[in-house]
Amino acid sequence: MERMSGPYVIRGSVTLPEGELMWRFSRSSGPGGQHVNTSDSQVELRFDLAATEALPPVWKERALARLEGRLVDGVVSVRASEHRSQWRNRETAAVRLATLLAEASAPPPKPRRATKIPRGINERRLREKKQRAETKRGRSARDWH
Repeated sequence: MERMSGPYVIRGSVTLPEGELMWRFSRSSGPGGQHVNTSDSQVELRFDLAATEALPPVWKERALARLEGRLVDGVVSVRASEHRSQWRNRETAAVRLATLLAEASAPPPKPRRATKIPRGINERRLREKKQRAETKRGRSARDWH
């Protein structure tokens, strides 16, 4: 079997810890012809988010809060079965998990600061609006006899 192309980077220098990943393989539906009936190409990758020490505490807290609906006893799982080969499905699942954890542990976006629209811009908008209304009013068929 080929070597996995890990380590899978979550963000910065933080990577998915190989030792904490739980893999499960099963028969996959989808492409593969008769090959599908004999090979366990579907991959389920599980990661115990609640128990891991690999993530910084702040990231872990954020991820636990954001993925609350997806977790089963603190474990997040990802499935991949779109490829015919188990190896490629493993790659896909690992990348998917790393991406999921990166998004879930990202800092919240900065709040938007309300800014005032400059008076000149507002006046120009109103002037153009009036002009457009005049143009349209001039198109009415009242005086066209």
